[in-house]
Amino acid sequence: MDNRIHNFSAGPAALPLPVLKEVQKDLVSYRGEGLSVMEMSHRGKTFDGIIKDAEDLMKEIMGIPQGYKVIFMQGGATLQFATVPLNLLAEGQAADYINTGSWSTKAIKEAQLIGKKVNVIATSEDKNFSYIPKKFDISANAGYLHITSNNTIFGTQWSNFPQTGNVPLVCDMSSDINCRKIDVGQFALIYAGAQKNMGPSGVTIVIIREDMMEKSPANIPNLCSYKTIGSKDSLYNTPPTFGIYIIKLVLEWMKSVGGVEAIEKINREKASLLYDTIDATDFYTGTVEKDSRSLMNVPFRLPSEDLEKEFVAQALQNDIIGVKGHRSVGGIRASIYNAVSLDSIKTLVAFMKEFERKNG
Repeated sequence: MDNRIHNFSAGPAALPLPVLKEVQKDLVSYRGEGLSVMEMSHRGKTFDGIIKDAEDLMKEIMGIPQGYKVIFMQGGATLQFATVPLNLLAEGQAADYINTGSWSTKAIKEAQLIGKKVNVIATSEDKNFSYIPKKFDISANAGYLHITSNNTIFGTQWSNFPQTGNVPLVCDMSSDINCRKIDVGQFALIYAGAQKNMGPSGVTIVIIREDMMEKSPANIPNLCSYKTIGSKDSLYNTPPTFGIYIIKLVLEWMKSVGGVEAIEKINREKASLLYDTIDATDFYTGTVEKDSRSLMNVPFRLPSEDLEKEFVAQALQNDIIGVKGHRSVGGIRASIYNAVSLDSIKTLVAFMKEFERKNG
């Protein structure tokens, strides 16, 4: 426990240390039952309590209103790219998308791949996805509007979500779920891969308004049906039991530190410290328009690619990992999810200043 390093990986990402210690304590024998959560039946009383606690905690932590269902699914957010249109688009409807980066682009392609009509009503591709579009018109025949709340690769984030009237708002919240307080009631459906802010890889959280579950047609695969999985309380088939158990522990940790409000305050302090360091010099250059900057993923560039390679190498020597930018864009990126401590940000900032002093 004493040789933990500073983990800025984009995902799978850092988990809270108290959660890891709890997992370690219960790994071989969960609460004295003589077996691990990984070994117990998903139909048994103990796991039934775990999954129900996880759902209840999600509702409490996020302030999810009545009339919504929390579902635990598999396949990551990537499978949701097809699952959403399979479930929600009625005959004669099209899906509206706002394209703000790589994951939005993939969601659009998946919807088209299964033969759905897609309208891209706004995009920030003209400036290499460095901003969140502010002007768009929702199509008259839209079955839903899909957005990606935060973009891990390009480092942009919606500061205010669009008002959609009677058109259901669907959001991929994989990389910023529970990083700040939101009004869940504004959304018809939220989905998120757990491996950035909520737990390990292998679990996908879906928060869906119950009337939207009824839209699931009977002729789609059961494992892609919100109605099927939701009506069985996420136990239609064997769920990722160990991952759901860790999500429960993460939610308990969030509650113990003051909930989303307290975490948001720390996240804003972390992001401000890092962005202020970037803005204070010409050596580091931010790549995102300031009003679109992410609280979770902070990309920046150095004067040359050689210096960026050296930055990554020296960071590793200082117990800092995960700062290499995505292969599609290069540069440097620090992912500062909920479990990344303020001390880790201070360590990174101190390293950045020293690296600039030696190389600037």
